[in-house]
Amino acid sequence: MQRIVLKLGTSVLTKGTERLNRQRMLELVQQVAELHTAGHELIVVSSGAQMAGRERLGFPDLGKSVPAKQMLSAVGQSHLMRVYQDLFDIFAISSAQILLTRDDLSDRVRYLNARDTLDTLIEHKIIPIVNENDTIATEEIRVGDNDNLSALVASVVDADLLIILTDQPGVFTDDPRKNPAAALIQNVARISEDLFEIAGGAGSSVGTGGMVTKIQAAQFASRSGIKTVIASGSEGRVVSRVAAGEQIGTTIEPAHNRSDSRKRWLLTDRAQGSLLVDGGAAKVLLQGGASLLPVGIREVRGEFERGATLSVLSPAGREIAQGLSNYKSDDLRQLCGRKSSEIVAILGYSYGDAALHRNNLVLL
Repeated sequence: MQRIVLKLGTSVLTKGTERLNRQRMLELVQQVAELHTAGHELIVVSSGAQMAGRERLGFPDLGKSVPAKQMLSAVGQSHLMRVYQDLFDIFAISSAQILLTRDDLSDRVRYLNARDTLDTLIEHKIIPIVNENDTIATEEIRVGDNDNLSALVASVVDADLLIILTDQPGVFTDDPRKNPAAALIQNVARISEDLFEIAGGAGSSVGTGGMVTKIQAAQFASRSGIKTVIASGSEGRVVSRVAAGEQIGTTIEPAHNRSDSRKRWLLTDRAQGSLLVDGGAAKVLLQGGASLLPVGIREVRGEFERGATLSVLSPAGREIAQGLSNYKSDDLRQLCGRKSSEIVAILGYSYGDAALHRNNLVLL
């Protein structure tokens, strides 16, 4: 049996219109219910709150101010959940609403609380329905789109599979709306910069993310050891067929085996600074199993305290790892390029030989 995170975009729920399409939602809920009854564990990450709010209020013209969007989300969340629960009631299945922000998943204690809540809901055969808490989220704490939120949730619950449904059949070699010769990319072993360029900009006019955010989500899931499928929500019985292993849409393979819980949390945390390392340190890190020592650090960027999450950058500036710092930024600036045996002489104390210990380091 599989643990599956299913992300449903606004364009999927509305079938491209300006209101929730109950028939489409029922088709999707039925597939979720069937997999649930068969023993699979499912978490739904659903967009559509603002659209549901507009529908509930009679499509008012409120402009694009942040308070207006937050008001629509507040109205729409309850409306959207009522529709979901009415549909799940047909199959005698309970659902529960979970509202999250990036802060909830960046803080270690709140991350564990979120994981425990989701695990407990699943254990009691309840379908969690997750959305970003747009009613209170600010730019600093929000994820920004439900594609990336779905990947974060998949990492939190250690999912086997992330299914992202959209209004496109998958990822193409070019924009199929502009180039009829564009071909569907069925399988991606490793996400490259070329794939982001192919994905282009924003997609549907009714959602907050385009194909780029779906590629970002798939990349994060891949780093967490999770397979992702990006497919069309209008494809017949798409959820059931993907869960059964049928090739539909674009499949992005896991980059490596599952990370442990602590390292998955490191992936969700927002870096508070960065360390530029030399070629030797980058090579040793990428081979795996090594800590980052001060001698390999060329530059410290940002201001941070001991225990902060940092990005590790290769000499070319590419992010290759993320980890927890044993030292604050001022200390590391004094230690740049120096041997670990000199730490006490330089600082007057030591928190260990490593700037980032391998146990608190995840490769990207």
